[in-house]
Amino acid sequence: MTFSGFPVAALDFYDDLELDNTKAFWDAHRETYDTAVAAPMKALVAALAPEFGLAKIFRPYRDVRFAKDKTPYKTHQGAFAPGGPATGWYVQIGAAGLRVGAGFYEASAGRLASIREAMVDERRGGELEAILAGMQSRGWELGGDRLKTSPRGYDAGHPRIELLRFKSITVGKDYGFEDVIHTPEVLDRIRADWRESAPLVEWVLAYARP
Repeated sequence: MTFSGFPVAALDFYDDLELDNTKAFWDAHRETYDTAVAAPMKALVAALAPEFGLAKIFRPYRDVRFAKDKTPYKTHQGAFAPGGPATGWYVQIGAAGLRVGAGFYEASAGRLASIREAMVDERRGGELEAILAGMQSRGWELGGDRLKTSPRGYDAGHPRIELLRFKSITVGKDYGFEDVIHTPEVLDRIRADWRESAPLVEWVLAYARP
């Protein structure tokens, strides 16, 4: 299947699922999910694979074993192309439209320590600051989990203390309901976005020790 955009039916499906997140609704509309959501996502990641590797398409089911919210289905469909451990590129379609992202979403204690070691270094930390500042100036949103206080062992007055508080770093960009998401052109947009965010991914992979 050639990727030709996400149909309006994909957004309508998730709008309705948010209102009726039940197995009965899912079973009655499974064909819409398969044709309007799953098939275009498979075609999209296949088209991006030659440059970024084949992305993992996440299951549509929520893990509710330890959750207070017992609704069974996710209200978006995501796919993640790993560049390394918990680091890479992301794309998502859901009730809120289309979103792309990149970065690292978790790190072991040792891996996070090596990332912070690079952040403290004048050259390497300065590189990361420049990458993130440049992306934010071009419309990317900076996100990730952050400590409310300074990490242990680091001076609260360090010039890059705001970076050092991050336990994960992501950047994201929303297309929302723009008409382009329903056309083949959005493939080129996503490819360009992932290329633009590649310096962040490469920085993490260069300095995060396993």
